[in-house]
Amino acid sequence: MSEKLILYEVKGRAAVITINRPDKANAVNIGMLKMIHGHLLEADEDEKVRCIIIRSRGDKFFSAGYDLKEVMEDPNNLKLVTEWGRKVNETILFLKKPVITQIQGIAIGFGVLVTVASDLRIFADRPVEELYLRLPELFISAYPQTGATIMPLMAFGISYAKTLLFTNKKVSLNELKNINFPTMIFPLETLDSDTLNYAKELGKLKMEFLFTYKAMTTIMNKAYIKSCLDMEDECGAFAMGPKKSMKELHEFIQALYKKYP
Repeated sequence: MSEKLILYEVKGRAAVITINRPDKANAVNIGMLKMIHGHLLEADEDEKVRCIIIRSRGDKFFSAGYDLKEVMEDPNNLKLVTEWGRKVNETILFLKKPVITQIQGIAIGFGVLVTVASDLRIFADRPVEELYLRLPELFISAYPQTGATIMPLMAFGISYAKTLLFTNKKVSLNELKNINFPTMIFPLETLDSDTLNYAKELGKLKMEFLFTYKAMTTIMNKAYIKSCLDMEDECGAFAMGPKKSMKELHEFIQALYKKYP
């Protein structure tokens, strides 16, 4: 890839992964997903790194989601986006090191999933027209996969997760504050430096405490998370196939209840 669409650097004890495609609303393609995944693993193995920051360039979008143009160009790309999107989000959950997502603008689809998969979320203090979260999958005929059901459920609870998926609403920072979702909120002008300063303080904590605490909270939910991601893949393959009758839908759903008790 000629352009550096994903940047990686280590600043002190923080590894910083930057989505660098502001001219395309920081939409991620398959190659970018592979690079993000590789850098997540690289950071997790680096003995100097204590935490990981995921951020993006440009003021308008944190990320507009997956690159739908690439998906539409080749039917095989849908499978690859689903595969690597799941790998990225699942890896964020299961890394031993805390992941901080820094959100400076609008987050849609994958942008939301990275945010809810992360351990900590730092937002720029901006009004709803400049910063919101939105999960439009059902409204653009893209089946909610790569964690689009399980991760909002874990982050917000079942009622609010359904609201996001069934309404296509723009969720403002004020609304997120009401449910205690942001870890911290900083002015846009100092967001980079304030996030790095927080990561610096996090990096001072005893390594054994920091890593095992994240591991414990993840392991407690490991089987549940993996089962839900598998069910997303199964439901996506079924729903995106040929049109089904009501009877076929009923039988498929009843089988799911038995398979995923």
